[in-house]
Amino acid sequence: MSTFDQRKDAFENKFAHDEELRFKATARRNKLLGLWAAEKLGKAGADADAYAKAVVLADFEEAGDEDVLRKVKADFGSANVTVADEEIRRVMTELLIKAAEEIQAGR
Repeated sequence: MSTFDQRKDAFENKFAHDEELRFKATARRNKLLGLWAAEKLGKAGADADAYAKAVVLADFEEAGDEDVLRKVKADFGSANVTVADEEIRRVMTELLIKAAEEIQAGR
């Protein structure tokens, strides 16, 4: 195997690893967002956990974060909970950072 092939394989492996970490961090962020939103919606315990799982599943509707934002926003609207889109996006960003840090720390 040539040096070029070895470098190509190393880059491909790094890319796959980075994508896996990104997926895990996003899924964890969505769970944390679901728990945050559940609290705002007055859910606790098993109801909060079930809602968090629903938020995680909402992310599989389309690429990007808009499907998650849309779900949380719609649920807030149905429950007459007023939270601005900007606040939801801010919390999503903060929780993504927290999730990535937790994954890197092995938690």
